[in-house]
Amino acid sequence: MSIVAQTDKKEFVLNFRHRKYNFSERTHIMGVLNVTPDSFSDGGKFLSLDKAIAQALKMVEEGVDIIDIGGESTRPGSQPVTLKEETQRVIPVIETLVKKIQIPISVDTYKSQIALKAMEAGAELINDISGLRFDSEMVKLAAKYNVPVVIMHIKGTPQNMQESPYYENVLKEIKDYFEERVNFADSMGIQEQNLILDPGIGFGKRFEDNLAILKNLKEFKKLDRPILVGLSRKSFIGKILDLPVEERLEGSLGALACSIMQGANIARVHDVKESVRVAKVVDAILKG
Repeated sequence: MSIVAQTDKKEFVLNFRHRKYNFSERTHIMGVLNVTPDSFSDGGKFLSLDKAIAQALKMVEEGVDIIDIGGESTRPGSQPVTLKEETQRVIPVIETLVKKIQIPISVDTYKSQIALKAMEAGAELINDISGLRFDSEMVKLAAKYNVPVVIMHIKGTPQNMQESPYYENVLKEIKDYFEERVNFADSMGIQEQNLILDPGIGFGKRFEDNLAILKNLKEFKKLDRPILVGLSRKSFIGKILDLPVEERLEGSLGALACSIMQGANIARVHDVKESVRVAKVVDAILKG
């Protein structure tokens, strides 16, 4: 079980089973491990248990801080998978990894039954793209087990979120959403210091919305919670560079550097080694 301690208004500390992370001291890297056949970037690459474990161990060698394991693609237009299928994809990976590594494991799911099985297997963090909205039992589960939760902003569902998203003021609407979600979580027994906020780049956002969010990320720091960004290889980078997903590394790293400069505490990435190096350089410049 993970316990979060807030030592002052701008310092966020997570005490996991094997290590303590202070998100205020440096940028932390969350490595993506999709055990799916259809994720937008790496679908099918790590579907087998052996390949998934090998990729996780590689990320550990490259300096990852958290490994985020997901068994259902949430790319635009994706369809849900059954509980049985998601369980078969995710749980054996977690059960195997906790015996091999001391890096905290996050489960990327909006389904409480999957989150419960993941925590029983050894996961220590819940990454919920729905912001605790798609499954009414998720908030109760998170409160009961006292684990950190990533609350992400999404407009719509993965099936329809990119059909015609629209905002009058994207920054205000996301900030209002976060305030409502934090209040809801608190009312349901989740400690506020257990919440991490993710503005949801690419999840029900237009091209210009993604740019506005990253340019003004510091606005969300006013909510006094750690900020997570997931921008690795996403379509807005492809649009800027006119490049396919497999050629978006440099663009992802550029966006990562900008997000750190704007106050991101955690970055969810596919390319761990390169992202760790960029984060170290930007952190050093900011401290210098």
